[in-house]
Amino acid sequence: MAEGTPSDVVDVVDVIVVGAGMGGLASAIALAAAGRQVVVVEAHERPGGKAGEVVVDGVAFDTGPSVLTMVDSIDELFQLAGTTLADELTLLRHDRVFRYHWPDGTALDVHFDPADTLTAVARTFGQADADELAGFLAYAARIWDVAAPAFVYGHAPSLSTVWSMRSVGARALTALDPFRTMQRAIDAQVRSPYLRDLLARYATYNGSDPRHAPATLNCIAHVELSMGCWGVQGGLYALVQALVRVAERLGVVVRTRSPVAEILVDGGQVGGVRLASGETLRSRAVVANADVAHVVTDLLPRSAARRGPRASGAMSTSGTTLIVRHQGRPDAAPHEVLFPQPYREEFADLFDARRPPRVPTVYLCHQGAAHGRPMWPGATGSFLMANAPAVPDGAPPDPSLGERLLERAVTSGLLRDPEVVWARTATDLAAAYPRTGGGLYGAASNSMLAAFQRPANRVRGLPGLYLASGSAHPGGGVPMCLLSGRAAATALLSDQP
Repeated sequence: MAEGTPSDVVDVVDVIVVGAGMGGLASAIALAAAGRQVVVVEAHERPGGKAGEVVVDGVAFDTGPSVLTMVDSIDELFQLAGTTLADELTLLRHDRVFRYHWPDGTALDVHFDPADTLTAVARTFGQADADELAGFLAYAARIWDVAAPAFVYGHAPSLSTVWSMRSVGARALTALDPFRTMQRAIDAQVRSPYLRDLLARYATYNGSDPRHAPATLNCIAHVELSMGCWGVQGGLYALVQALVRVAERLGVVVRTRSPVAEILVDGGQVGGVRLASGETLRSRAVVANADVAHVVTDLLPRSAARRGPRASGAMSTSGTTLIVRHQGRPDAAPHEVLFPQPYREEFADLFDARRPPRVPTVYLCHQGAAHGRPMWPGATGSFLMANAPAVPDGAPPDPSLGERLLERAVTSGLLRDPEVVWARTATDLAAAYPRTGGGLYGAASNSMLAAFQRPANRVRGLPGLYLASGSAHPGGGVPMCLLSGRAAATALLSDQP
């Protein structure tokens, strides 16, 4: 990787990728594998975007995503570059992945193997509840089988996409369950209040509200509970490092500390970028790995912005995150979640009152256990997160959510003798990623039409401009951003063979 303006970078290239997050790196790999000369310009000191890493007293921690799913699609990306996921990373399969806790002392272990999870549910709640969860997982799998080709792996969907599903039968269209909310569908199939909490939590995986998000998103439960949830040796940031390594082997130039001031548009056609340093890079194609609102509002000339993409809907949730040094617990699972009671009040706080939850859900990733990261002698460290609403630009930081997050983790017994060694608020995220409000996943999916309002990867009004991020198709999260990058590359290669 290079910083600033290295002398060996030419000022005319095939493709410029703005941003070295997951989507940008995936797009760069796919384009370079197809023979294109690619330069990636990243504003921050390190690549990775929101999948970041921080080093505290010699110990490294992930500061963003903490589990890996849909690993087959990640392997396919590496195969484009002539390598494999197994060649580049070591995945960790934990028999017990999550432990869920409730305030009344109830705890449930969730396993890598769904059969083991169902056994744990039967042991904890009874066979009837295990049978209901098995039925729900079968329902979620049916949604995935229909939704994935149309809404995840394919082009950005339109209403005609769904209408065309009539040709494959009403049963397939019905399987999408688009007219109920996630919560209504969960409540109709699962009676256990504990399992209802667990399943509703999957709305937060793309920053949405289960009371309003379409039941189609219940397929997220299938992705994590049935398809597999992995750790990564060395942490999720090892995936970022692998992507950079593979990209550079293909000849991609990754330039950090190189913020873009403007995407150049000449005669209605993209013509390159101008960096904040004043340097100009010329190209007939630009892939923007940035929030769509930032692209339209800050990077495109006003005359071009009118023909550009449109940001879709309200922002997804943000979060307050902490890294703490503490004494380990022998019973700790790699990932732990402590729900409030009732859980639904958290969504009322986040989406109705637009305030941090008064009693936040606590998420902990014990990164030594989850990802084999080395810890300090005599102490371990964990990453904590609480959901928070996106914030207006310029909003002051609110440390109170972090304080409540830590207090709940301590009083519940999940943490012993903790010392906060790093913290980040929604305001910090908003400052680092312009026009996001600190939202982690682009727009929230809180309506039946959300999937159709997310911007496509090709900007039809501006030839040469492509989008690859969590705010574009197919959405937020590590695998989705990687797929967004590949989709942008596919569209570009089709337009400029």
